Amino acid sequence: MVEYRSVSQVLFGFLPEQTVDLKGRVWKVKDWVHFSRNDIDVASIKRAIIRHAGAWEASGKDGDFVTNLRKGFPIQVVTIDEDNGVKIEPFPNKSWVCRSCFRVHSEPDAPCPCGKDIGKSNLYFVGYHDECGALREPYIPKCKEHKQVRVNFPGTASAAEIVFDCPVCNAPLRKGFGNVSCECGKGNLKFLPHRASSVYTPHSVVIVNPPDKEKIRVLTEAGGPPRALSWVLSGMEEDNIEQVKSSSESLRRTLQSQGLPDDVIDKMLQAAGTSDEFDSVPNLRLIREHQEEAEAQAVILALATLDSRVQIKDLIASVQGESRFTKVYQRDYLSSLSKAGLKSVELIDKFPVLTAQYGYTRGGHKPGEDKLTPFKSKGSKGYTIYSDLAQTEALYVQLEPNRVIDWLQGEGFNIIQGQDEKSSRQNILEAINKYDGTGGEQSLVDVLQKLIHSYAHRFIRVASVFSGIDRNGLSELLLPYHLGFFIYGAAKGDFVLGGLQAVFETELHKLLDAVLYEDHRCAMDPACHDSGGACMGCLHLGEPSCRHFNMNLSRKTLFGRKGYLR
Repeated sequence: MVEYRSVSQVLFGFLPEQTVDLKGRVWKVKDWVHFSRNDIDVASIKRAIIRHAGAWEASGKDGDFVTNLRKGFPIQVVTIDEDNGVKIEPFPNKSWVCRSCFRVHSEPDAPCPCGKDIGKSNLYFVGYHDECGALREPYIPKCKEHKQVRVNFPGTASAAEIVFDCPVCNAPLRKGFGNVSCECGKGNLKFLPHRASSVYTPHSVVIVNPPDKEKIRVLTEAGGPPRALSWVLSGMEEDNIEQVKSSSESLRRTLQSQGLPDDVIDKMLQAAGTSDEFDSVPNLRLIREHQEEAEAQAVILALATLDSRVQIKDLIASVQGESRFTKVYQRDYLSSLSKAGLKSVELIDKFPVLTAQYGYTRGGHKPGEDKLTPFKSKGSKGYTIYSDLAQTEALYVQLEPNRVIDWLQGEGFNIIQGQDEKSSRQNILEAINKYDGTGGEQSLVDVLQKLIHSYAHRFIRVASVFSGIDRNGLSELLLPYHLGFFIYGAAKGDFVLGGLQAVFETELHKLLDAVLYEDHRCAMDPACHDSGGACMGCLHLGEPSCRHFNMNLSRKTLFGRKGYLR
């Protein structure tokens, strides 16, 4: 059987052990039989996965996946071969329902006693176990006398309401699928339609991955993270990270990577301390976890802007005299930025993004809640990462730090504005240590994540209209530690390339005004408002667009009585 799907559809909907609908039947993906390996920076992917999968490690439900990555277990990063593809098999393969009389057969070609030959379909319910990740087809009892069984669907998706009886004597056989113990011995199977998100939830990371591995090596190994963090905290004034002076900390890490002893490094740093060739790194008082995350997100910004970056100041410089865009750029763009609480919106027309799926869960969406099953490599102790590497266009949106501090004060956080933008950003980062959620208070990271995430969803829903791009053709990459987010287009979607650029160059002020002023109510209110202020009618996005499962969202964050955009 040959069916065609886009690479992005395959990456999210045709992963190993995932069930799919094709030509009226249910199938299970065996594997990507043919694929090509990506020549990318594996170390960056490992670091991203370790951070993302940390919740499962903490709950002991990762099967030592994160520990093995730290030990150096190999990973291979693969991309689908579009000329070959994916191997699938029927699933369930012993439960075929006659479309006429609803008798259940063990073979798809078995003749039905009803005499009508209009075909059979799979029973679309499956059993799964969130504790071990098992997937099983349901056991369906037959009438002991007539050796037949019929399924009666209740018209709902509830497996408990399904009734099985004998089509000959009408004797009831079972309601639902019963209490079936899993072979792992840790509980019972749950039964749902096979495409329910609880049956299979893939987990992915998104990293910015330039095709030039030498640039990655220089940035990540030669003291790049602290250098990138200093650049971001200073407002990214230089066009890219290569124009930033090296710092004493970046020099230290470079020398450490070369195996020099600490006493020699200290003497070399002391000798270089008075040189104008070195820039200072802010002395942030962050615990290691937050320091690493702040640096990692700064590296993403540095990598994204290596090859392309267009700022509003570049647009202003590009217009001559009384061009029709002179006042638009100089007045309207800057005014709209201020009203929308933004420091900047920038265009990245060569945005190198890698989406990598590393495993799946069965059960809930919350990280660490259910067992994480990584994709293992066949014939080795390593892991396979299924990915799509693309170069597309993106907008980088960054919130104004003092406006964020004002909003955080209204949320109950004691954070003061700095004397300049750099110190304000530093104050926000250092407050993360104080408000870590361990003492029962709100976690500042969670609050910032909700603000940035909600703003990104609002922005996407409006930007899709202005750019002419389908809403599911836009995705997000959040950088809450630096008060920003990327909105980027799916490179293989329709009407993507140039859509964001056109908006940035001609209608950015109208887009921002729409984000701020267009109706922000929800058709599901008051139920949506009372349950958190986020649903399909207002903030939710499709799975390819939001990889955070539409969690940690709220319109109240933006438009509530103390909302950021009020």
